[in-house]
Amino acid sequence: MARPRFRYSPWDGTQRGFDLDALDIMEEITDDLLYHGDPNAALKRALQEGFSGRDGERIQGLREILEQLKQRREETLDRFDLGGVYDEIADGLKDVIETERNAIEQQRRRDQESGDERRRELAEQASAERQLELEMMPNDLAGQVRSLSDHDFLSAEAEQQFNELMEQLRQKVMQQYLEDLGGAVENMSAQDMARMKDMMAALNDMLEQRAAGKEPDFGAFMSEFGDFFPENPQTLDELLEVMARRMAAAAAMLNSMTPEQRDQLQQLSEQMMQDMDLRWQADQLGRNLRDAFPDMGWENSYQFEGSDPMDMAQAMEAMADLGDMDQLQEMLGGNPQPGALNEVDLDRVRELVGPEAANSLERMSEVTEMLTEAGLVEQKEGRLELTPAGLRRLGQNALAELFGALDKDQLGGHEQESLGIGHERAYQTKPYEFGDPFNLNINSTIRNAIMRGETAPVSLRPEDFEIDQTEQTVRVSTVLMLDLSLSMPMRDNFLPAKKVAMALHSLISMQFPRDYLGLVGFSETGRILTQAQLPEVSWDFVYGTNMQHGFQLARKLLARQTGTKQIIMITDGEPTAHINRFGEPEFHYPPIRETVDATLLEVKRCTQDAIRINTFMLDPDPGLQRFVENLSKLNKGRAFFTSPENLGDYVLVDFVRQRREMLKGRR
Repeated sequence: MARPRFRYSPWDGTQRGFDLDALDIMEEITDDLLYHGDPNAALKRALQEGFSGRDGERIQGLREILEQLKQRREETLDRFDLGGVYDEIADGLKDVIETERNAIEQQRRRDQESGDERRRELAEQASAERQLELEMMPNDLAGQVRSLSDHDFLSAEAEQQFNELMEQLRQKVMQQYLEDLGGAVENMSAQDMARMKDMMAALNDMLEQRAAGKEPDFGAFMSEFGDFFPENPQTLDELLEVMARRMAAAAAMLNSMTPEQRDQLQQLSEQMMQDMDLRWQADQLGRNLRDAFPDMGWENSYQFEGSDPMDMAQAMEAMADLGDMDQLQEMLGGNPQPGALNEVDLDRVRELVGPEAANSLERMSEVTEMLTEAGLVEQKEGRLELTPAGLRRLGQNALAELFGALDKDQLGGHEQESLGIGHERAYQTKPYEFGDPFNLNINSTIRNAIMRGETAPVSLRPEDFEIDQTEQTVRVSTVLMLDLSLSMPMRDNFLPAKKVAMALHSLISMQFPRDYLGLVGFSETGRILTQAQLPEVSWDFVYGTNMQHGFQLARKLLARQTGTKQIIMITDGEPTAHINRFGEPEFHYPPIRETVDATLLEVKRCTQDAIRINTFMLDPDPGLQRFVENLSKLNKGRAFFTSPENLGDYVLVDFVRQRREMLKGRR
């Protein structure tokens, strides 16, 4: 078994305690492993449902996290309205026009009060023309921006307001293409805008170089333009992914708008960028990023149905959040392997869903590594498989569950003291007597000599000899016959039966290592199972309960063994199949006489070979009861009518009790 590896780090108050380990995870997936036998599928289902640590801490499942994502998404769409993107611009333009109107009116009044008739006439005419120009402004924002850009402002204040508004609008338009870059977009001068164009051109060059199979000089790029990126990306991929996410969010915002809203924003963008010579570089960068990151959600669109307006920055943030939610939902909804969860951005999950979901994903991403480091599973050809240690742990979990459900007095009955020749040490000694096996206990023998007064070198006398006492032992050879017919899962009998098989295997391996346990599964035909196959064994999608063939195989296994021999058969149906004289399986329901006779013939042969058959019936079917009564009369074995809920009680308690009875019979 691989030696466990441990990682140590200084305690900073944020690390989690040792509240979940590989054994907890193994216990969590025990039933699933017993039912399906596939560690990969069992872990996936555990990740879907979630599980608990030993202190009761709940690890959220993927379904729960996906539901939280869905709720967060719906809350965003139900709260906000995209129309607010224009509110700030529209309100600003209204203020500019109103300030200009007031200035025009004030100038008209001053001219009226001047006393100069000619001046009054010219003032009235000029005022009327200016007011008419403002009245004739288009209703759409893009048209108003275009008209005001050509307007000869009378008010210096209004002109300043308009210029400041255009600067803000220019920055907001640029934020459609770039992440905020830590404030680099804000307060940009014309030189800064020109430099941004150079930066985008350099990015396009690097993307084209990469597409041509060349390695771009990312270091030189960061040396020249690194101040645009305070996040300090370490690779070109990191930088491009951030920019692609932001530009995809801008595309999603446009896709989510009404045609009128989309047209307005596009016209505004054109007006803001035509003087900066950035449009071509920005469009080219967008096309390159689409090619490099085709799965970033460029075609996403969202239906906002709320009433809270968003400005441009809020809308871009909402789009980025929704895009990341979609990507996370797609990844988690695809039933990922635990190792794939290492790719999740936990900080982003913490922002979008909350700390509990992020912590749960982090823990879930570690389960495969924890099981592997504990030596319970191993990777083989890209799939997880149980190791021998994992197989033992699976049996121990099943055994612990079954024995944990027993009443405290069910096992009862202390073993009688009977000392004599055997192989098991009783951890007691006695003075040697003639005829005893010479199992000399060196420590007691030397101590007896020293107590007698001997000194080194010690001389031994016959009366100093003391031997280990041993208990008599008995070897039991058992074959477990497990019904794998289709009726077992249909009646919910398969999992309890397989759990008993694993528990019995674990019990014999740990408590009675000299005993033999063979395994035979039977449905239309029988087949011998190895202990390594047991976790993966499942029911057969065929009809037929072929006990005859199962008894043949069990008798074959026991023929090679010594000691007391028995068969434990767990079934929920009477025999409905047998091997005919042509060596082929033959199925009949209801059972025909030929099938019953062939099965009882094998029972008779087991009886002749001194093999006891104990049957545990999981269904009170009258046909099964009649058959088992005949079987028991012929073989002198015992029959138990039980249920899936208490099958383990019957089988395990009976196995231990009978073994003790065998031991007493030897004494």
